[in-house]
Amino acid sequence: MADLKNNYQSTIYACFIGYIVQAIVNNFIPLLFITFQTDYNIPLNKITLLVTFNFGIQLITDLLSAGFVDKIGYRVSLILAHIMAILGLFLLTVLPEILPSAFLGIVISVAFYAVGGGLLEVLISPVLESCPTDNKEKAMSLLHSFYCWGHAGVVLISTIFFKIFGIENWKILMYIWIIVPVINCIIFSKVPITSLIEDDVEGMSISELFKEKIFWILMVMMVCSGASEQAVSQWASFFAERGLGVSKAIGDLAGPMAFALLMGSSRAFYGKYGDKINLDKFMAGSGILCIASYLIIALIPSPVISLIGCAVCGLSVGIMWPGSFSKASAALRRGGTAMFALLALGGDIGCSGGPSLAGMISSLYDGNFKIGILAAVIFPVLLLVSLWICCQQQKECS
Repeated sequence: MADLKNNYQSTIYACFIGYIVQAIVNNFIPLLFITFQTDYNIPLNKITLLVTFNFGIQLITDLLSAGFVDKIGYRVSLILAHIMAILGLFLLTVLPEILPSAFLGIVISVAFYAVGGGLLEVLISPVLESCPTDNKEKAMSLLHSFYCWGHAGVVLISTIFFKIFGIENWKILMYIWIIVPVINCIIFSKVPITSLIEDDVEGMSISELFKEKIFWILMVMMVCSGASEQAVSQWASFFAERGLGVSKAIGDLAGPMAFALLMGSSRAFYGKYGDKINLDKFMAGSGILCIASYLIIALIPSPVISLIGCAVCGLSVGIMWPGSFSKASAALRRGGTAMFALLALGGDIGCSGGPSLAGMISSLYDGNFKIGILAAVIFPVLLLVSLWICCQQQKECS
């Protein structure tokens, strides 16, 4: 068994890097939105559509992947995911310059890397889950921490690069970031990859999953996990700039990067000590802490305290997404690719719905983000309720 684990250690490392690739895809381009606006004369309302478009393509990819990943295999799918990410990032440096419409060039580029990002989200977790490890929950939490480290690294390194070399040289930095998916694509072409379920056992179909009550509970948990995380993460920079009166560069470091670091720390902590911690209790405690952080942000008038609340929120949401994945793997052992694809879909819906609800409610109250955040507290509350129902359901089945 020890030799088998050693053989798959390279696979686990490749999975870790895979989430860094996804962090690059999702978090580097938004740092360039103002540059796109000024250099290519694209209106801000069009720039904001890029986020929605990226999210929409990833959602469609999540849904469609359930039908083709098992047919073409995990290795081919992973290589395809990295190639799409590489193409999207590379084309972003070329197409806006050569097409009649710079915006069209950006949209085409986003479409490519969004497919790559969506595939990575669906594939990486089940590939890690299939690797022989002593504690699946620990491994899953540690895996998801690498997205946070990637997010923080992208913001920090990009901010330093722009400060030293100027943001006008962003294409050079893009080529540097592209090296990461290129290397990982080569790694995934060589590492051992095994099936998530036994060869003689057929994975559950989408229709079978829909008939399972616990699947729907887990879907609600995934939606609430994504929403609880992003409803605050999207506004962290706002609170930093408003609370500390600093520049956007410093605001990004104090807001989104601090959020990502603390979220990653929570996942890394469970990744190290998870075998000694009850997952359900850890998730419940995190949910309560998340509610407290939302109330701190929404109800305490000090902007600086609001910023601290944002950081605490990052710490509290860390276990929610990987914890929900782990509970799904344990509850539906035949879930397979379809289950992970649909759970990723649910998480992405939450990632869009959380900030959208907060923004819509805020706009009704003259841009008061505190009221929007207060409304979004429904997501961690629903997650706690769903977690309790899920635990009760598992007790009945055992």
